[in-house]
Amino acid sequence: MLQRMSGVFIGALFGTVFVVANAHDPLSPAVGVTLRVVAVLTFAGLLALALLAGRRGRAVVDGDGAPRADWFRGKFGFVVAAEAVLLIGGRLALRAAGAPDETAVAWIALIVGLHFMALAAVWQRRSIAVPGSALTALGVAGLGMAATRAVVWVPFVSGVLSGVALLGGCAYAIAQSYRSAVRP
Repeated sequence: MLQRMSGVFIGALFGTVFVVANAHDPLSPAVGVTLRVVAVLTFAGLLALALLAGRRGRAVVDGDGAPRADWFRGKFGFVVAAEAVLLIGGRLALRAAGAPDETAVAWIALIVGLHFMALAAVWQRRSIAVPGSALTALGVAGLGMAATRAVVWVPFVSGVLSGVALLGGCAYAIAQSYRSAVRP
């Protein structure tokens, strides 16, 4: 459970960072602060729920009934390395092409979403593809918006909404783990 939960915590942390870093203009200051507070409280709640599940003592298993001990081995390293190269290379290419600064968050959402899609295949966990699809779509939407007057909304669409998708996906995973741990 610890290896799987560490991945969920990483996702929840990045979801929180997406919201905290992007909940700004053109949103009103009150809405921005509210979104940031809700994201941080959600992260804290997810952490507490996961710790409660861990205290119950039952190992959470995958769908086939066998515990997974290899979440972060093998193809995982390749997926993360490819993600890093695409994040850095793509951002440099966008900057060289004169793309607006707002495209950075859209590019990040797109590549992180694709990374989740690849991990869904590597880990054979379709549930990971759900937030991956959402982030990919939000990244594409933000890149499309960058060429319009709606560019100021790219941080909300590709940043805040991507954070919400990550937090939601992590909440689902932690809730499933909690339910599994408390079942007799």
